Amino acid sequence: MTTELTPELASTIEEAFARRDRSNMQPTIDFFENLLAEHPGNPYVLYEVGGSYDTDGQEEKAVGYYEQALPGLTGETRRKCLLQYGSTLRNLDRFDESLDVFKTACAEFPESDSLRVFKSLTLHAAGHKDKALATLLLVIADRLETPEIKRYEAAIRGNADYLANL
Repeated sequence: MTTELTPELASTIEEAFARRDRSNMQPTIDFFENLLAEHPGNPYVLYEVGGSYDTDGQEEKAVGYYEQALPGLTGETRRKCLLQYGSTLRNLDRFDESLDVFKTACAEFPESDSLRVFKSLTLHAAGHKDKALATLLLVIADRLETPEIKRYEAAIRGNADYLANL
C-alpha cells in the first residue's frame, strides 16, 4: 500500500477528474471507489472519493473520506481538501466544526483567497454576517489591485476591522 501520489496515480486521477459529469457522478464515484480498492488507504484517492460523493450531494458520506484523507495530504491537495471539508461541514449545518477547519486552513495557507472566501460563507451561514463581510473586505483590499480600491484601501480595511469587532 502506498500513501504517495506517484506520477502514474496522479495521471490516472487527472484523467478521471477530466471525464467526470457533474450531472451524473455515479461513474466517477465508481471509478474512484475501484481505484481506492487498488490503493487502499491512499489519502489522495480517499480525497477524490470524498470529492466525488460531495459533488453528488452525498455530503455525509464525503465527510468520512475527507477526514481519513487529511492526515496524509500535503500541499495544494491538502488545501483543496480542507476547503471542501470545511464547506461540506457548513452544508451539513456543522458551523462550529466548519469554522475550526477554516481557522486551521487559513493559518496553514495564509495566502489562499479561496479559503478566506469559503470561510466567509460559513461565517454568514452561522449568523456572523458582520465577520463574513469583514473577511470578504480584506480579500478585496489584499487582492484587488485597481486604482479605486487602492485609493480607498485604508477605509476598506478600517471598515473590515470595525465589522470584525462588532
